[in-house]
Amino acid sequence: MLPPKLHAFFCLCSCFALVHTFDWQDLNPVTHIKSSAWVSKIQAQMGAALFGQIKIPRGSGPYSVGCTDLMFEYTNKSTFLRLYYPSQDDEYVETLLIPNEEYFFGTSKYLGMHWFMGKILNFFYGSLTTPANWNARLRTGEKYPLIVFSHGIGAFRTIYSAIGIDLASHGFIVAAVEHRDQSASATYYFNDQYAAETMNKTWLYFKTLKQGEDEETLRNEQVQQRAKECSQALNYILCTDCKKPMKNVLDIEFDLKQLTDSIDRNKIAIMGHSFGAATTIQALHDDQRFRCGIAVDAWMFPLREEVLSRFSQPLFFINAEHFQYRANIIKMKKCYSPGKERKMITIRGAVHLNFVDISLLKATILGYIVTLKGEIDAKVVIDLNNKASLAFLQKHLELQKGFDQWDYLIEGEDDNLIPGTNIDTTNH
Repeated sequence: MLPPKLHAFFCLCSCFALVHTFDWQDLNPVTHIKSSAWVSKIQAQMGAALFGQIKIPRGSGPYSVGCTDLMFEYTNKSTFLRLYYPSQDDEYVETLLIPNEEYFFGTSKYLGMHWFMGKILNFFYGSLTTPANWNARLRTGEKYPLIVFSHGIGAFRTIYSAIGIDLASHGFIVAAVEHRDQSASATYYFNDQYAAETMNKTWLYFKTLKQGEDEETLRNEQVQQRAKECSQALNYILCTDCKKPMKNVLDIEFDLKQLTDSIDRNKIAIMGHSFGAATTIQALHDDQRFRCGIAVDAWMFPLREEVLSRFSQPLFFINAEHFQYRANIIKMKKCYSPGKERKMITIRGAVHLNFVDISLLKATILGYIVTLKGEIDAKVVIDLNNKASLAFLQKHLELQKGFDQWDYLIEGEDDNLIPGTNIDTTNH
């Protein structure tokens, strides 16, 4: 039985919440339900939501994992990222999963809901943590390959921690970029040094399409900006040993000099989910420093046709069975050409959001608003994604780590995998 005050509070919140239903068709990754059903189900599941928890797995590799935030420069042209890395065994302090209430407000806007829903989501999920040691010292003494990670539309830098932590536990440094193109649910920056010193954040929220605005043009402009932001993040990370070392304007107690001589500059990859997967492809086209890419359940709509065949680096598509559709797969296949390494697998029963941390919620209000659960356990999806990614990275970054034990996953040889795709592209 819920405490009476809490029950009354939630009923009041439900009265304020307003859902705007709209048609995303095949182009967007979120499925909505009607507001009347949403309200009744939320009220019915109040108890489950109250006690529902998220359990992000600790990394399965041999390294402890640290985590910090880095912001370089000022204004909305600055670079903002969350860094996961192999760490020393320091005193353990878990990291907040969603560190600011404004991210919940932005998520509400992205979902087409009243801003007050952000208050509700923050109330239930604002204290969730992820198993990375906040500001731990980097484990020095070896050079680590680097992965730049790009988030999906309506997401932000922190909510792919199950992927970032696991890859870091296997000896990677992972830089999860928060994009400034207004495709993130929310992000913030500082206008100048004084604003940073006084923590006067300027928030930038998700941009909704205006009536008559051409989505294809907007998304293509965004994906090009996103790719530049990934390259810019790489520039800053690699410049930690420059004559003029970069400064983290967040003034967090993480010594950037630790990164000096800890990154293998010849072993750099890019990875992303959804819109971030499209960003991965654009970045491979634009920046040869990325030696290979992993496109997780790619949303191909933002990409121009000419980009698809004009990059040579190896690319691995990891798809969810219940997101992909014919036009999307056809566009993926335009990346294929003789002499270029292209791989594709599909995870049976997976949905688009299985790659995001929130799909690991045991009980969730969000689960009744967006499709978080498929026929397969979310932890299995993350595990398959990470192991297949490690095998692909070992091959194309020329690593000696034993990740080739999962080479069979790249070929789709598992009961939970489909080699290639489940979508028939031969018939209309």
